[in-house]
Amino acid sequence: MSQTDAPTPAKLELPPLQLGKHTVNTPVILAPMAGITNKAFRRLCREYGGGVYVTEMVTSRALVERNPESLRIISHDADESLRSIQLYGVDPKTVGAAVRLVVEEGRADHIDLNFGCPVPKVTRKGGGAALPWKTDLFTSIIKAATTEAARGDIPLTIKMRKGINQDHLTYIESGKIARDHGVAAVALHGRTASQYYSGKADWDSIARLRESLPDVPVLGNGDIWSAEDAVAMVQQTGVDGIVVGRGCMGRPWLFGDLQAAFEGTDKRFTPGLAKVAETVYRHAELLTEYFEDEFKALRDIRKHMAWYFKGYPVGGDIRSALAQVPTLEVLSELLAQLDLSMPYPGKDAEGQRGRAGSPKKTHLPDGWLATREMDEKHKAMISAAELDVSGG
Repeated sequence: MSQTDAPTPAKLELPPLQLGKHTVNTPVILAPMAGITNKAFRRLCREYGGGVYVTEMVTSRALVERNPESLRIISHDADESLRSIQLYGVDPKTVGAAVRLVVEEGRADHIDLNFGCPVPKVTRKGGGAALPWKTDLFTSIIKAATTEAARGDIPLTIKMRKGINQDHLTYIESGKIARDHGVAAVALHGRTASQYYSGKADWDSIARLRESLPDVPVLGNGDIWSAEDAVAMVQQTGVDGIVVGRGCMGRPWLFGDLQAAFEGTDKRFTPGLAKVAETVYRHAELLTEYFEDEFKALRDIRKHMAWYFKGYPVGGDIRSALAQVPTLEVLSELLAQLDLSMPYPGKDAEGQRGRAGSPKKTHLPDGWLATREMDEKHKAMISAAELDVSGG
C-alpha cells in the first residue's frame, strides 16, 4: 500500500508552530528550491494558503561578500509578514558572520540552515548532506549560527537528511545537537544523500526522530504530493508540521489544500484548465516584475510548463511551444488556444514532480568516512564546498 493510499482520517487539526515572536497557524514550510522559490512563486503560494515561505538558498560566503544576486534572492515583498531565508555554509565563522549580517540589518524574521543537499559537487567537498557526519564541524556551525541568531531573537531551524547512506546515518545525533544548541525546529527529509530523490521517503525515520526529540518541534519532508499525504505523514509520524518541496511545483494551490486539511475541512483546490492558464500567465507577469526583464522571466517560466499542465490533455505541439515561449504576448496567445473548458483531471494532475533520479554512491572527500572528526586535510579543503547550489 502506498503512503498516499494509506487509510487516514480526512481531517486533521494541528497546533500552531511557534517561530520566535511569530505564530504560524498553518504549520507548513515551503522548502527552498533553486530557481523556483523566488519572490514571484512565493507570492503565488501565499495567495492560496498560509505557512512559512522560504527564499531560495544562498551561501553564507556570498552573503558576507554582499553578492548582489544573493542580496536580491533574500529580499521579500512588503506583505511577507514572516520573512524567512535559508543559508548554506561549511565554515562556522562564515556562517556566523552571515547570520550576524541578517540579524544586524534586519533582513529576516527566521533563518533556516541547509544540511540536506545531495548534489555531488557539494558532497565531494564535505558539504550538504555529507557535513553532519563530521560531528565537530556540524556542532561548530550550529553553535555559531544559534549564537548570532539569539542576539536578535531570530529563530533558527535546520533541515537535514537521514545521513550519507544506510550505513552512515546521522539524523538522530544531529537532531539532538541542534536541539541542545537552541534551534527552534528540526526538519528531516526521509531519504539519505545516496538516495537522492529516488524511491519512497522513509517516514518511519521521521517518526523515530520525533520520538527522540520530544522537546523541540520536528517537521517531516518527503513525498508530500497532496493534502492527504500530509495528513498521512502526521498520523504516521506525529510530526508538528510539514515541509513541502517538489510537490508544489506547478501547484501553488497545494498550500491552500494543506491549510484546509490542517484546519479540519475537506475543501480542496481542483483547478480546471482555465484557472491553470490564468495562473501560468500571472506567474510569468510576477517573474517579469521580479527579474525586471521580460525575456529572462519568460525563459524562467518555461521549466514550469510541464509541472503546471501535468495530467491535463494538452497537445504535444502546444506543450512544445509553451516550453519555448519568448514573450508575454506569445504566452497569452498560446494559452488562448487551450480548451479552457477542460475540468480538473483528478489524480493525473498530482503525484511526482521533477526528476527522481536513481540511487547512487555519494561523492565524498578521500577518507571522509574514516572518522567522525575533522582532520587537517579536511579542514583545509572544506571551504571549497560553499557553492551556489541548493537541494535536499
